[in-house]
Amino acid sequence: MKNGMLNRIKNVAKSFLPLCLFTLLPLQAQAQCGIENTAFKSGEFLSYDLYFNWQFVWVKVGTASMSTVQSRYKGQNAFRASLITRGNNKLDNVFVMRDTLLSYTTMDLAPLYHRKGAKEGDRYYVDEIWYSYPDGQCHLRQHEITSKGKHNWQNTNPGKCVYDMMSIYLRARNFDASKMTKGQKITLPIANASHLQDTWLVYQGKETIEMKNNSNKYRCLVFSFMEREDGETKEIIRFFVTDDQNHLPVRLDMFLRFGSAKAYLTGMKGIRSPLTSKVK
Repeated sequence: MKNGMLNRIKNVAKSFLPLCLFTLLPLQAQAQCGIENTAFKSGEFLSYDLYFNWQFVWVKVGTASMSTVQSRYKGQNAFRASLITRGNNKLDNVFVMRDTLLSYTTMDLAPLYHRKGAKEGDRYYVDEIWYSYPDGQCHLRQHEITSKGKHNWQNTNPGKCVYDMMSIYLRARNFDASKMTKGQKITLPIANASHLQDTWLVYQGKETIEMKNNSNKYRCLVFSFMEREDGETKEIIRFFVTDDQNHLPVRLDMFLRFGSAKAYLTGMKGIRSPLTSKVK
C-alpha cells in the first residue's frame, strides 16, 4: 500500500509545479515576445493548498506561494516572479518536495532569465535559461545541472517566441477572453534547460465554482492543459480562472496516472483590479 501511495504522491509532486503556470494564453502569436500587462501589479502574492485523493479521502499534502514584484535585471527595470512549493510532513514521509522557480521578464513580459531548483525525492537538479533577442529573434542559452552534478550547456534559436513556465504564466494572464470560443485550442511553446515542447490549452467555457474550506464562489473561465504522451493526447490539468481583469487561477484539478489532486487558492494580496468575478 505504501509503494502505491508513493507512486501516486510522486505524480502529484510532478504535476504541482506547473499548476499555477499554464493558465491562459494569448489568442494568437504576437509579432514580438512582449505583451501589455493589464492583469497584475508589483506586490501581488498568491498562496495555494494542494490536496490528494487517497482512498476517497482528500488529504492536504502541500502548499505553494507565488510573488511578483518590480525589480532590476542587468540594469533595466524588470518583473521578478517566484514560485515556491513545499510538501508537508505527510508528504515528506513518502516523497520530499522542495522546489523554487524564479523568472525575470521585461516590463512588457518578454522573458529574460529563468531558473528552477528542484528537490524531488532523493534528486536535486537545476534548470536555467538566459534569453536574448539579436535582430529581433529569440535566442536561448540553456544550462542544466543534473541530479548527478553534470553540467550540460546548449544554445537554441527557435525562430519564434518561446517561454518558460513562469514567463508564460505572466503573459497568459493578459489575454482577451471575449474573443475565445468553446473548444478553441492554443499551442504553447515551452522551454526548459534541455529541450522545447509544444503542449495545448483548450477553452472549455464558463462555470461558477465554490472553494474548499470557505463558501466563496467565483465565476470562472475553464481551460484544459493537454499534452501528448506515447502518441496519445491527454488532459493533465483543468484550470478554473477568475472571469475578471485579474485572471487568477482559483482551482486546479489534476488528472494523474495513479489518482487525482486539486489545488485551491487560499490567500491573495496586492491584486491589481477588483475581484468582480466573486459571487456575493
